[in-house]
Amino acid sequence: MDGVKTESDHRENGESCKSVTLEELRKKMAEFAKERDWDRFHSPRNLLLALVGEVGELSEIFQWKGEVPKGLPDWKAEEKEHLGEELSDVLLYLVRLADICGVDLGSAALRKLQLNAIKYPVKLCKGSSAKHTSYNSGSTGNQ
Repeated sequence: MDGVKTESDHRENGESCKSVTLEELRKKMAEFAKERDWDRFHSPRNLLLALVGEVGELSEIFQWKGEVPKGLPDWKAEEKEHLGEELSDVLLYLVRLADICGVDLGSAALRKLQLNAIKYPVKLCKGSSAKHTSYNSGSTGNQ
């Protein structure tokens, strides 16, 4: 994908790990489903419902914690590992859904960032959490 970082090594928490591209994830998910003969179950509707279920599981992790600081400094290693697993489930279903729908997720995300930059110009919205409609009357209504 143009503009998307390619695989490279970097350090995280003192351990070597690999960056992975959306394209690599797409290919691995397609292979995973094909090996198990799951393609017939991977309709857009089914994948979306699975994605929503995983978002629910992700939400449960935060449900009763109130506001938490960035980096989750008070969380146990097991809690962070569980969070990583649920975030991964959401990402993997999202990548698979985009693939099945024929959407280049990386390109779509970059385009959306460009649209959001227009919708939320720095001069008008810096430091504000207000919706674009409160300061941008020329909005197209796209989210």
